[in-house]
Amino acid sequence: MALYIHQIQDWIQFYWEQDELFNLLAEVKQLQGKLLGKVELLGFELKDEANLETLIQDVVKTSEIEGEVLNPDLVRSSIAVRLGLDNLGIEHSNRNIDGVVEMMLDATQNSDKSLSDERLFGWHGALFPTGRSGLYKIEVAQWRTGDMQVVSGGLGRENIHFEAPKPDRMEIEMQDFINWFNQENSLDSILKAAIAHLRFITIHPFDDGNGRIARAITDMQLSKSDGVNQRFYSMSSQINAEKKSYYTILERTQKGNLDITNWLKWFLECLKGAIIASNLIIDKVVRKHQFFVNNASKVTNKRQRLLLSKLLDGFEGNLTSSKYAKIAKTSPDTALRDINDLVEKGILLKADSGGRSTNYLLNF
Repeated sequence: MALYIHQIQDWIQFYWEQDELFNLLAEVKQLQGKLLGKVELLGFELKDEANLETLIQDVVKTSEIEGEVLNPDLVRSSIAVRLGLDNLGIEHSNRNIDGVVEMMLDATQNSDKSLSDERLFGWHGALFPTGRSGLYKIEVAQWRTGDMQVVSGGLGRENIHFEAPKPDRMEIEMQDFINWFNQENSLDSILKAAIAHLRFITIHPFDDGNGRIARAITDMQLSKSDGVNQRFYSMSSQINAEKKSYYTILERTQKGNLDITNWLKWFLECLKGAIIASNLIIDKVVRKHQFFVNNASKVTNKRQRLLLSKLLDGFEGNLTSSKYAKIAKTSPDTALRDINDLVEKGILLKADSGGRSTNYLLNF
């Protein structure tokens, strides 16, 4: 008896109960249409900003799922440089962040181009520019040649959640996957994104990075479904929020039969949550834009714009003159002069606490 679905003959011949998905799929498509209609009303500048904010979330959260914490400011800078957008003078020099960004941008901006082994190898190489995952040397830009298990628990208490297909199957499994992914067929485009994610993560073709690449492939297919090469909702953010149930449904599906109805339901619910959550991004972008429109004549330099932008994005902790100086890379005197200027113009308010702990708030 097969322990995992990939051990079943013709394992990719999935089936599902269409009636159980009909209403949920229709609801997701309706939300998808409403979101894209809302975005169209924003205009080019705000669409670009909404796309930027969504991509930042995607890159940060797809890495966070794997336990890697990225600096959102460096992610913003890396994306902005590649999209030709204003990055407020922030410099970046982190090739690991650049690698994730390059993969995500290629997947979503070039979703009309065919998937290929070379393209996937390029993504993998970008994710691991040093040929290492943490301290460990891994096989980069090639199908894995060793066994692969998904394990949790400490030494001597290992719990095997999944064992991927043997390495001698990688070439044929991946060529079959790539051919299927590139084919035009009658399969619904959203369901295809869900199945592509499941198939790739089950094959687990690389030494590391399979989760991030699976989510990039998912975004690539969802971009095709949306009919745009910009992102306005983040599946990775929603998967991260539902990480426990994500791993549970994956394990159940990979240890089940070829009926993937429950996996498709989970995926559609997750996508629904991602689209609903996107309204927060769009509302933030519109609020920030309106703030700067209303205060355009009062903001006199890039340093002030940078710090106000950070406050509007949700600045962690309190804004003090020393933090201002550090972030804006300026002297304490210049920082205090900038802050006092914004206070006099009514853009910032001085908080009640004084002395060395004096901090400032946005005046809405």
